[in-house]
Amino acid sequence: MSQFTKKITPYVNAELTKAIKAESEGKYASAFTHLENAHVLGQASTYWHVKVHVLMLFWGIRRRDAKEIFGQVIRIIGAAALTAIKGVPIGNTGGSNVSPVKVMPIKPEHAEILAKVSAQTE
Repeated sequence: MSQFTKKITPYVNAELTKAIKAESEGKYASAFTHLENAHVLGQASTYWHVKVHVLMLFWGIRRRDAKEIFGQVIRIIGAAALTAIKGVPIGNTGGSNVSPVKVMPIKPEHAEILAKVSAQTE
């Protein structure tokens, strides 16, 4: 496991915990937003990148959202194949509502976390 993966884990897990809580409260859109946050934070780690896409797939299955299900299957393959060679678009939120190759701005709070973790792994 890479140093980045180890150092980003608490931040990704915090978002995943929020996603689980929101979904348990019936706040499905909020749950997905937390999955997107986890995606942005963890997408430089093959482990987290693939895992968050799998969790997004499960979200789509529970919501019976065919577009999300299909989109996540494609994204899981891409994440597994491209993350290690830095072939992912930075800031992309990972949902099927955006192009899988679109670079997106990173929220300031996420940029701060990513900068902190990157500095710890240099």
